[in-house]
Parts: sequence; C-alpha cells; structure tokens
Amino acid sequence: MHILTIGAGGMLGRKLTERLVRDGLAGQPVHSLTLVDIVAPDAPVGFANKTDCVAADLSAPGTAARLIALRPDVIFHFAAIVSGEAEADFEKGYRINLDGTRDLFEAIRMAHVLDGYCPRVVFASSIAVVGAPLPYPIPDEFHSTPLTSYGTQKAISELLLADYSRHGFFDGIGIRLPTICIRPGLPNKAASGFFSNILREPLVGKPAVLPVPDTIRHWHTSPRSAVGFMIHAATMDLSVLGARRSLSMPGLSATVGDQIEALRRVAGDEAVALIRREPDAAITAMCEGWAPGFTATRARELGFTAEDSFDDIIRAHIEDELEGAL
Repeated sequence: MHILTIGAGGMLGRKLTERLVRDGLAGQPVHSLTLVDIVAPDAPVGFANKTDCVAADLSAPGTAARLIALRPDVIFHFAAIVSGEAEADFEKGYRINLDGTRDLFEAIRMAHVLDGYCPRVVFASSIAVVGAPLPYPIPDEFHSTPLTSYGTQKAISELLLADYSRHGFFDGIGIRLPTICIRPGLPNKAASGFFSNILREPLVGKPAVLPVPDTIRHWHTSPRSAVGFMIHAATMDLSVLGARRSLSMPGLSATVGDQIEALRRVAGDEAVALIRREPDAAITAMCEGWAPGFTATRARELGFTAEDSFDDIIRAHIEDELEGAL
C-alpha cells in the first residue's frame, strides 16, 4: 500500500498521516508514504516503513507527472489556497486550486493510457461550491452556484473529477468539507477563521476577536471527523456513487451564539469573557452568504459520521490538542 498525500504539511494532511501511521488503511498496513507540500512536510514519528517528504509546487510543470510515476495506490489531494487568499489573489488561486488539480488528473490519465494505472483519488472539496440564496437545510440536489473564486475553483475541479472517473482514468470521490472547527495552531488566511479563533484562544486563556453577530449560522465539523471522512472515502465502494462523485459531508449547524454557549458549558464564564466583539460589516456580509447547514443525506447513508453537538467538537479539541485538560 503506497499512499500519496498532496498538501501533507497542512493541518488535515498532518492529522491524516498520523491516523494512517497508527491504523493503516482498511486493515492493511501502509508500506510507503509520499508526503508533498510547498515546504517539505515532517516525517511521521514512529513509522518504520518508507517515507518520502517532498517539497514541490503541484502547479509547476512536470511536478504531477513525477509524483504519479511513483504509482501510488491512493492519492489524497488537499493542496489548495484557502478562501480569503484565493479571493485576494485571483491568479494564484486559479493556478494552485484549479491548474494544479488539472495537472494531477492529466498525469494520472497519461499513466492510465500507458499501462492501465487506476488509483483511488480522494479530493478535498468544500461547501463553498454552493452560494446564496440558500435554503436551510441545503439538500444534496442543490445546484453549484459558488460566489467566491475558491468555491468556483473547487466546483470546476469536482466536474473534472467526475468526468475523469467516468472515463475510468481513476476512481475518484470529492469530499465537500464543512468549515473545520476547532482548527489547531495559529490563524490562517481563511475568511472563516474566526469560528475557530473564538474557541481556540479562550480555551488557553487568550483573547479572541468576534467580527460578526451571534446570529450568524454555519456548518462545521472537527478535524477528527474530517480525517475520518477522508479515510472512509479511501476505503468505501465508490460504485454506489454513480455519476455524482462529490458528497456534502455531515456536520453540525450552529450559530455563533451556540458556539459561545458550548464554550461556556465546557470551559466556563471566564473563557467566554475573553471574546471581544469588534463588528466588521464586510466579514458579516460575506458570512451571510455562507451555507447554514446541509441534509448530507447521501453521505450519512454511505456511512460518513460527524459530531452531534458543539460541546463534542470542543471536547475533541481539548483531547487532541490540549492533552485532555484546560
């Protein structure tokens, strides 16, 4: 079992690698890992088998072909410019999020033509492929009408994934990830970062800025569940998907107020007092067009699962990032 992870240096890529090293994949041990990112990822601790940590830009000419020449059995594709940065830097967003993905798919197609190579491809997509006006909850059949460059790049990639899979060049599945909360580490350039900030920082005694009203509602899942989605996608029977290769994942619909009350229940009033309200009209206007929640019926029927409460999401963060204690 040889696994290639593109975007392995990111938060989800690192956590996926840890899970693969610990548990293998579908009961099979992983014999080889190729971990790729713009900066070479760290080698996983405790993995005795072959690991290649590669610094590479997927959108650079020849990069995808070199990676596919290794003939990995499963490919996890996380590599992307996040939403806020993709909106601010139009050319960079399309180069990384779309051109890099197309290069990867084309390299696999060329290998398939050469020798019948046909890997499993698990593509990290996003709920940003839908856009306002949105019903609540959003059904699986809702059309893709993204209102951001990032969402557009993911939606185009989903169409490519379905078409290349239809031709049999690879066996692909797109995982529309909810907003990941609570993201560990430092804030990134994602426009949705405050959803994590208002929980992560107070849990360790630091202040956090809330730029939107408590009434803003959004769709969330934990890093733990997101990794579980990717593992399940890599091991399930994809023939049941038919032509509809991308799935909206289960998650938790919650308002910012719901998040804050969950923080109060888990960590107390002292933590909540560290949230500083600084209204930002531009961020609020952006959030009002984001997805409030999905039915995720197809994904649930196919065995994908997520947390049932924000208390559980906060406790998962405490267990995974704070050694189980505040």
